[in-house]
Amino acid sequence: MTGLPELPPAAFARQDNGDDLDFYAPPRLVTHIDERATVALTRYYAEAIPPDAVVLDLMSSWVSHLPAGLPTSEVIGHGVNATELDANPRLDRWFIQNLNRNSVLPLPDGGIDAVLCCVGVQYLARPLEVFAEVRRILRPGGRVIISYSNRCFPTKAVRIWLSPDAAGQASLITTYLKRSGFISIAADMLADGTGSDPLVVVTGRRPN
Repeated sequence: MTGLPELPPAAFARQDNGDDLDFYAPPRLVTHIDERATVALTRYYAEAIPPDAVVLDLMSSWVSHLPAGLPTSEVIGHGVNATELDANPRLDRWFIQNLNRNSVLPLPDGGIDAVLCCVGVQYLARPLEVFAEVRRILRPGGRVIISYSNRCFPTKAVRIWLSPDAAGQASLITTYLKRSGFISIAADMLADGTGSDPLVVVTGRRPN
């Protein structure tokens, strides 16, 4: 992949390289992190997302983990399964797109306050292209919030994701964001896995 010459040539290969829309065609109305990790993420969103924000929930599903009391101007959902997105009560509108085939987001420049990506980053085969698009659609100073745990569909995750531990995965995401032009990048462990799923969040800001 261009922009990441230090990684092995097959870093973004996947065991199952079939069309993602086919793989995700059966609706999965389940949560991919447990209750304690979900509570931790919702609390984090309550502090990190400003009131009345325009939010893009990237790689979303039937739940967005947004706080019930957080007022938003608009929540836009992206995903790969219409049934799941249609069941998400926090989405004002949504669209279907396979980011591994087409990374160009159908949104104007600088109109989003916060982009969320919960337990989906491991499936991106073109992460620099996707996060360059995220940077483009964010307002100056807007924030991207990427969260992940230790669960995934291993046949769909890129090879470079499967080997490192949680700290190494945070370092990988940090590299994605730096190369895509983000600043103020930070990683935080919201749940350490003691009695719950582990949960790590990595954030970055679009420069002013």
